[in-house]
Amino acid sequence: MSLKETINEEMKAAMKSGNKLRLETVRSIRALILDFEKSGAAREMTPDEEIQLLNTAVKKRKEALELFKANNRPELAEKEALEYAILMEFLPKQLTEEEALAEVKILAQELGATGKEHFSKLMPAAMKALKGKADGKIVRSLVEKLLGIN
Repeated sequence: MSLKETINEEMKAAMKSGNKLRLETVRSIRALILDFEKSGAAREMTPDEEIQLLNTAVKKRKEALELFKANNRPELAEKEALEYAILMEFLPKQLTEEEALAEVKILAQELGATGKEHFSKLMPAAMKALKGKADGKIVRSLVEKLLGIN
């Protein structure tokens, strides 16, 4: 099932249950999908584009959450945290740092990456392999740690 179909089903369920926050969050995803469709692409979204769209929304919620916490706005921070949790339901299961490190190690062995001079070879491969499964900042720190950059 495509993201668009999933979101439409989730919207119906949220309306029936009366969960206003979930409905608002799902509608925000639907708005992003409609923006994509109106952009003139004249095609269906690919799974990679769906993940990228969701990652962008998640990143915005995460940044807003950190800002609200830093500015002592707990009520707004809580709302962002709940929206963040709802958005994460639509992304593939996120890997733990240990699981991501294991995958990066396997890639490093396959590519023969052993030192910091191999960063430009390992980093793109790791990002491609872990796309949507792990945050880019975490992947970068794991690659740097593995190659002894720091």
